[in-house]
Amino acid sequence: MRLLLDTHVFIWAAIDSKKLGRSAREAILAADEVYVSAASIWEIAIKAALGKIDGDPHLMVRAIEESGFFSLPVSPAHAAAVAKLPGHHNDPFDRLLVAQAITEPLLMLTADDVLVQYSELVRLV
Repeated sequence: MRLLLDTHVFIWAAIDSKKLGRSAREAILAADEVYVSAASIWEIAIKAALGKIDGDPHLMVRAIEESGFFSLPVSPAHAAAVAKLPGHHNDPFDRLLVAQAITEPLLMLTADDVLVQYSELVRLV
């Protein structure tokens, strides 16, 4: 199984938060590969600068490496796939993550129940 973590799930995994539920922890441990998108680091950088979240994007890059996760770059194909998504969600970061999950394909773990409307590849944890 290959997973893509949405930004909150990645942050919770990186800091070992209790917000990361048992099913998510088990899925991450059982996965063959776990990916974190460059879009998540971008989201952390932007939202931290705006004061919306507490996080250092440089530390989060290091957390990807230390966790054994893989980085997923944003490709032109990923960006173009956003155009095919219905308007269920307006957050550009989440829309790009969904497009990446569908394009690769990867099973995406999220805490955002709206995102599951996009694909059977998006799982609520």
